[in-house]
Amino acid sequence: MTDDIERANRLVEAARRAERTLWRGVREATVGELLAALAAPDPDEPADLYGDGIVARLEERVAQLLGTEDAAFFPSGTMAQQIALRCWAGRTGNPLVALHPRSHPELWEGGALPVVSGLRTVHPTREPRQPTPEEVAELPEPFGTLMLELPLREAGFLLPTWEELEQLVSAARDRDAVVHFDGARLWESTVHFGRTLPEIAGLADSVYVSFYKSLGGLSGAALAGPSALVEEARVWRHRYGGQVFRQFPQALSALAGLERELPRLPSYVAHARVVAAALAEGFAAAGIPWSRIHPEVPHTHQFQVWLPYGPDRLTEAGIRLAEETGTVLFRTWSQAPVPGLAVTEVTVAEPALAWTAEDVRKAVAGFTARL
Repeated sequence: MTDDIERANRLVEAARRAERTLWRGVREATVGELLAALAAPDPDEPADLYGDGIVARLEERVAQLLGTEDAAFFPSGTMAQQIALRCWAGRTGNPLVALHPRSHPELWEGGALPVVSGLRTVHPTREPRQPTPEEVAELPEPFGTLMLELPLREAGFLLPTWEELEQLVSAARDRDAVVHFDGARLWESTVHFGRTLPEIAGLADSVYVSFYKSLGGLSGAALAGPSALVEEARVWRHRYGGQVFRQFPQALSALAGLERELPRLPSYVAHARVVAAALAEGFAAAGIPWSRIHPEVPHTHQFQVWLPYGPDRLTEAGIRLAEETGTVLFRTWSQAPVPGLAVTEVTVAEPALAWTAEDVRKAVAGFTARL
């Protein structure tokens, strides 16, 4: 554990000093930088009390962007999503939620769906991919809600095609189920689908979106959908302890992200494809015995890289590259589900736009030389 902490601290310190990086890690921003980013366009605007004022303005903006009747701010996506699924279970009279076993509620919420809300889950597939319409149609138990994580992060930030998404929604509706999108990273999915945000959100009965995963906000999320559902969700938000006294810092950072980062996301997605191809070329040129970029053509501005080395060895090579050259290519690596392989996630954001394909290949050469 001590070695892990030491490596993490070294990586943060090296990344803060780095001259070149593909993205800023969440641990690399200082308090001063975060406070500077909160400069209000109108400093005389009243601060919110229990979600009025600027927080209500953020809710209106989200509903407008997604084309929904209403939206409610939540302090966390975990709370927003649990409440959405709980509300739908009450409305459908069915506590069974169909979702992927590697989706966020199953892996990262402490078993809250059954423990807190009394819901059960069923899995259309256990494969590391989005479910198929046939798998949804053939589920043996009747379910009340189909939850789709768009993109499915743990499987490689994977999205279905637009046609597949339409068919998935139809398959659920044919089962008399409602559809909820876990859209924590929905903002950057428009390029892959070739559709607008209202068109994407319009397929679902409700959508959750995050303000920090792609937009760079401090924290927080929104649940968007029909007015009646959102109003009920606000009641449950209070019951869950989410009616926070002041929320204007999160609202300010979210509005800034919608203004600054949202228009840039398509360029990040496009450049992620350049970076992914250059990484594959760099590994081949370095003589790495096996590598995988997954998906080969990224669906969003994030994707996975798999290599046949131990995670500690790969993490150390990345730290040394950052310390010795001022270039951050990868951050931490984890043990992959397949023995003998390690996996990491790559994000392509604003700093990456200055990288050419040749820059990526040179960084790969420097990284592999330190393995």
